[in-house]
Amino acid sequence: MTPTIVINVVGLTPALIGDATPNIRRFAERGAARALTTITPAVTCSVQATLTTGSLPREHGIVANGWFFREVLEIWLWRQSNKLVAGEHIWDAARKQDANFTVANLFWWYAMGAATDYSVTPRPIYKADGRKIPDCYSDPPELRDELSAKLGVFPLFQFWGPATTIASSRWIADAAKHVMTARDPTLTLVYLPHLDYGLQRFGPDAPEIRSDLTEIDDVVGDLIAEAEKLGRRVVLLSEYGIVPVRRPVHINRALREAGLLAVRTEQGGELLDIPRSRAFAVADHQIAHVYVRDPSALPLVRAVLAKLDGIDAILDEDGKRGHGLDHSRSGEIVVLAASDAWFTYYYWLDDARAPDFARTVEIHRKPGYDPVELFLDPAIRFPKLAVGWRLLKKILGFRTLMNVIPLDAKLVRGSHGRADTPAEHTPVFMSSERDFVPDGPVDARDVKALVLRHIFEPPSSRS
Repeated sequence: MTPTIVINVVGLTPALIGDATPNIRRFAERGAARALTTITPAVTCSVQATLTTGSLPREHGIVANGWFFREVLEIWLWRQSNKLVAGEHIWDAARKQDANFTVANLFWWYAMGAATDYSVTPRPIYKADGRKIPDCYSDPPELRDELSAKLGVFPLFQFWGPATTIASSRWIADAAKHVMTARDPTLTLVYLPHLDYGLQRFGPDAPEIRSDLTEIDDVVGDLIAEAEKLGRRVVLLSEYGIVPVRRPVHINRALREAGLLAVRTEQGGELLDIPRSRAFAVADHQIAHVYVRDPSALPLVRAVLAKLDGIDAILDEDGKRGHGLDHSRSGEIVVLAASDAWFTYYYWLDDARAPDFARTVEIHRKPGYDPVELFLDPAIRFPKLAVGWRLLKKILGFRTLMNVIPLDAKLVRGSHGRADTPAEHTPVFMSSERDFVPDGPVDARDVKALVLRHIFEPPSSRS
C-alpha cells in the first residue's frame, strides 16, 4: 500500500487557478488535472457521501445537507452520524484488500460513528446557560487533546459565520500534518472550506476573492509539501463550483401566501408549524425539497412553484429518478433554482415577525440553509463593538442573543447546488499520479475507485 492524502479544497474551479494560486497551479501542471462531474445536489454532505461510497443519493440517502425527518416531524441539517449514510465506504472497501489499511478523517462530514481509525470533526460545547464554546470531537478522544495542546482550541467561530478566516482551514491542515506524522494512516481525508466563504459572500468573479485564493494556496502548498515529504500520493479535489447569483427565491413565502404553509407565534416571533403545514420547502442553496403532507395539495403546490420566478426545474418522481434523487428522504417535489438564483428558508412575511434565531448563527434551528450567516448586519453602526458587548455579557454569565446577522438575502452573491455549471465553474480533480487518472472528466462516483487505485497500485505497474 502507498499512503495517500485527499485534500478537499471546497469551491475550487479552473477559473480560480492562476497567479493567485501558484502552488495549486504547479501541482496541476506536474500531475493530472481534470474537471470533476459532480452530482445533484452539488452540496457538501451529498457530494462527500458520493465520493466516499461511489453511489448516488438514491443509494447512500444523503439527499441534501439536511432534510425533513418524517418520523419525528422535524427538519435537521448538518447531522454528524455516519449511520445516516448507506453503502460501502472507501475504508470498508480498502480493508477488504488489506486488513492493515488505516484511515484518518479530518473534517469530512458524517465522521461520528464511522468505522475510521482516526477522526476529527467540529463539535462545540453547549452549556446549560446558553453558551456555545469552540471545540471539536475526535476518535480516539486523546487525539483532540493532542491537537488542542499543539494547535490551540479549534477556532469554531472562524469555521462558519461572519468571523470566518483562514485560521480554521489552517488548523485542519496542521492537524492533518500531525496525524500523518504521529499516526501514519494509509488514507488521510482533509476538508479545507476557506474558499467557500468569500465565494458565497462576493461571488466567484469578485476581486475580493484574490486574497482568499492566496491564503488557501499557501495552506494547500504547505500541506502538499509535507505529504510528499512523508511519501504520500496526493489527490486534490473539490465538491462543487460556486456560480454568481443575483436573486434569492423565497419559496416558503410563496407556499405560505398560497395557504399551504402554516406558522405559529411564540412571543411575537413566527415558527414554521410543520404538523399543520400542507407543504413546505427545505431550502439548501440552489435545491429545495418540497414536502407535501396532503397528496391532494400536489396540483396546487406545482402551480405555485410554476409561477415562482427563479425556479428552473420542478422534479416529479421521474425527474427525481433522472437526477438520482429517488429516495424516501427526498421531498415529494424537488426544485432547482435558475443558474443565477438560490433558495432562502424564509417563511415569515414581515421581518418584525422573524424568529429570534433568524438574526443569529444557528445552523441547527433554522429549517434550511442560511448563507446570510456569513454577514454582519450592515445596519449595526459599530459591528465589532456590538459583537464584543454581547460576548462580554455572555462571559459575565448573562443570557444574551448574538443577533448580529441581517435578514437581507440580496447580500449573497454566490451559490451552488446544480451539477450543470459552466466549464470555468466546475469542480476539479487533480492527482500527483498522472498515469492513474483517465482522460476526460472524472465522474464523482468514480473517485472512490481512483483513490483506491492510488493506495493499492504499485509504482512498478505504471507505464
